[in-house]
Amino acid sequence: MDTGRLEAFTDGVVAIIITIMVLELKVPQGGSLRDLAGIAPVLLAYVLSFVNVGLYWNNHHHMLHATDRIDGRVLWANLFLLFWLSLVPFVIRWLDESGFSSGATAGYGIVLGMAAVGYALTERAIIACNGPDSAVARAIGGDRKGLGSIGLYLVAVPLAYVSRWLALALYIVVLLLWLVPDRRIVRALDR
Repeated sequence: MDTGRLEAFTDGVVAIIITIMVLELKVPQGGSLRDLAGIAPVLLAYVLSFVNVGLYWNNHHHMLHATDRIDGRVLWANLFLLFWLSLVPFVIRWLDESGFSSGATAGYGIVLGMAAVGYALTERAIIACNGPDSAVARAIGGDRKGLGSIGLYLVAVPLAYVSRWLALALYIVVLLLWLVPDRRIVRALDR
């Protein structure tokens, strides 16, 4: 099958996830900008999460643009990715309601880390379907960046029980790694 339906479904789910995330934000009690200080931590978690979900959406779009066909394995791997992304609004709420507890901070990393695993599984399923000489296979290569991200999450989750702020800093490091435009797929398509 071609990728159009999968991309449209993923776009819809991501749009719903982002909508739920913003609807979960609590309005400050007062009417001044100073009143935003009380919700600043959860607002920053929202920004971090919005950028993360946006990065998945953007990279997913580029990956599917380089994909000729998909099969059932790709569909299931993509659903695995979307399942974990759909939990992002839940863990943001948990962070907020627990005052950024160690458990909620670790939970946030588990969700982001499992989304990274889901993305990697989707990549591998696409490569299996399209072959080792496909544009996606050439672009991904050994996927040091993806595997490194998963490794950082593996370090950050238990670290959340020692220092929530260091764990959050590692989550931001992963985001920054992906925020720099990834030209691998564009280069592979140009070959």
